[in-house]
Amino acid sequence: MSDTPDNAVRTYTEQHRAAFLDDLAEWLRIPSVSAQPEHHGDVRRSAEWLSGKLSETGFPVAEVWETPGAPAVFAEWPSQDPDAPVVLVYGHHDVQPAAREDGWHTDPFEPVIRDGRMYGRGAADDKGQVFFHTLGVRAHLAATGRTTPAVHLKLLIEGEEESGSPHFRALAEERAERLAADVVVVSDTGMWNETTPTVCTGMRGLAECEIELTGPGQDIHSGSFGGAVPNPATEIARLVAALHDQDGRVAVPGFYDGVAELTEAERDLFAELPFDEATWLRTASSHATAGEAGYSTLERIWARPTAEVNGIGGGYQGAGSKTVIPASALVKLSFRLVASQDPERVQEAVRVWAESRIPAGIGHRITFAPATRPCLTPLDHPALQAVARAMGRAFGTKILFTREGGSGPAADLQDVLGAPVLFLGISVPSDGWHGPDEKVELDLLLKGVETAAHLWGELADALR
Repeated sequence: MSDTPDNAVRTYTEQHRAAFLDDLAEWLRIPSVSAQPEHHGDVRRSAEWLSGKLSETGFPVAEVWETPGAPAVFAEWPSQDPDAPVVLVYGHHDVQPAAREDGWHTDPFEPVIRDGRMYGRGAADDKGQVFFHTLGVRAHLAATGRTTPAVHLKLLIEGEEESGSPHFRALAEERAERLAADVVVVSDTGMWNETTPTVCTGMRGLAECEIELTGPGQDIHSGSFGGAVPNPATEIARLVAALHDQDGRVAVPGFYDGVAELTEAERDLFAELPFDEATWLRTASSHATAGEAGYSTLERIWARPTAEVNGIGGGYQGAGSKTVIPASALVKLSFRLVASQDPERVQEAVRVWAESRIPAGIGHRITFAPATRPCLTPLDHPALQAVARAMGRAFGTKILFTREGGSGPAADLQDVLGAPVLFLGISVPSDGWHGPDEKVELDLLLKGVETAAHLWGELADALR
């Protein structure tokens, strides 16, 4: 255990709570919506605000990094210890669109505190979780008497995550030398719930595909030509029907190549979580579970690869009937990938599989969006255990482990920098990311501050 006194961290955090929340509210008032051109100036203003606040915090280096899109922020605080490990914290300062008419009870960009919660766009995703590192590092220094952190601390806070991070990979590659780190800490994630603190150990990757099939040069009469020429909509339906076998497994040859199977220890850890399937189904607005046979619901969404139909169409969609063979049909597919799967190999396997099932007389166009790689940190990795210890000291309870079913740009940092990715987040499902009345629980936000304060000493000890 690091020598950071727990009581000293908590006392410092409480003493500076009010000023910390005032600063966060000021940042939340900047509508840094990267997806909307009219707010591009606000995204830049957000980056400049954060850069200035990091300088005020004590970071000797705080810079706004330009990209072809929205700017990112980089900060660096070297440790006085020459053999200190290097830690890079990732987050984002852009936010989702929000307007009062979307269902907000208050102005989304005029944060309010009510019942121990701060409401406002970005309160949890992700400004609140980025900002707790500013007070966290100051509490770390105050409690230990240090003048520099116990680790060589870097921050990279991007400005386009809510727009798909289109320039992030290129930025990471261009600035790889400045970003070099022993571990990456991602603070753009959450916990199981308000009373069950957890550490996420990995995220799935993502490959997206659009398949368009074409047949006749125009819609044609189904009575005059039906049954005698191929129908693109029928062939799209056959393609989708062949995507899974009777056990819910993806039927694309080679899809599961390299997939790391769950260990019994991992399955036992998932089983420790207070998961209630009926409650989960209500959250999913669904009526039954489904998926790959032989796996629990949590195992399916965290540790197994999937294929989903995101959209399908072709031919007449209006009221009444229009008896035609359509000229074209289209399906949009997404594939969530797990550790050890290669997105490029998966894309090629999907292409070969689809083309092998397309009959003569049907043209096709198969396109893939840029893929996201999966990332997973082994449970016994010393850095992951350091995160769990730091969080345990802040929360005063046992820390459990989860994974994340979604995907994010953190895997790009793992890939470019060759460093393991750790997740430190305090958001909970009720925070309402991307929806109206997004909020953050203030007590949990301050626990994030305490965790960050303990983490730098824990990582310094674990990685020496």
